[in-house]
Amino acid sequence: MSTASAPLEIGRVALTVNDLAAVQGFYEQALGLSRLGGDGDNALLGAGDRVLLELRQDRAARRSSRREAGLFHTAFLLPSRAALGRWLRHAAETGVPVQGASDHLVSEAVYLADPEGNGIEVYADKPRAVWPVEDGAIRMDTLPMDVTGVAGAADGPWRGAPEGTVVGHVHLQVGAVPEAEAFYHGTLGFEIVTHYPGASFLGSGGYHHHLGANVWNSRGAARRSYPSTGLADLQILAEPAALAPILGRTGGAMSLADPWGTSVSLTEKEA
Repeated sequence: MSTASAPLEIGRVALTVNDLAAVQGFYEQALGLSRLGGDGDNALLGAGDRVLLELRQDRAARRSSRREAGLFHTAFLLPSRAALGRWLRHAAETGVPVQGASDHLVSEAVYLADPEGNGIEVYADKPRAVWPVEDGAIRMDTLPMDVTGVAGAADGPWRGAPEGTVVGHVHLQVGAVPEAEAFYHGTLGFEIVTHYPGASFLGSGGYHHHLGANVWNSRGAARRSYPSTGLADLQILAEPAALAPILGRTGGAMSLADPWGTSVSLTEKEA
């Protein structure tokens, strides 16, 4: 399912990398993203005609630590369980280094990382009608995924990321959850959907989450030090009615930084 009906959604994620060729090749081969543009030090990757990932090469950037604020994972949402099954078979056949697989009650997800350690989730949503709700909040969990069932849903070979693939959500490492909520909820207007120990999940338009913010590896993290590899910019797409109050809170600024110095860019959705 697309998240395009939400007033706020993720556009594209920009990463700073040391080795553009190696990282680009991974996303093309492992995830099936296509090159849609770029130059010698920059690559735009996506599905169909939608850019999902921007890779910016900086060979001198220090390699970011998993203990600091920044990216936990970029989550690529496939349009169906069948598509996830096709990708899962592709991953098994080509030796993609999968790190885990989970059933989150609202979705089924597979986890891995790119060659420079940037976390990745590949997932498909379950129908919204079966998302569990308790006390008015969407309930999520982390259970073992039915790998056999997902693989069995495949309806053909994997031929690359299909049309309709989007960045469904981005999960961030932050220094403290309350400060993250003050920015992503208080300033940007995402709704707080639910909490896990050490984490907040925020969404828009009834979606289970467009953003996650956790301190599992990064509790107390300081402001990020640049230049470094990892998350360079997070693009948020906003409908005009959602963008107007945000700009009222930002003094009209479309380019922001969260409390740990991660760049966030606002873009008005096209009609």
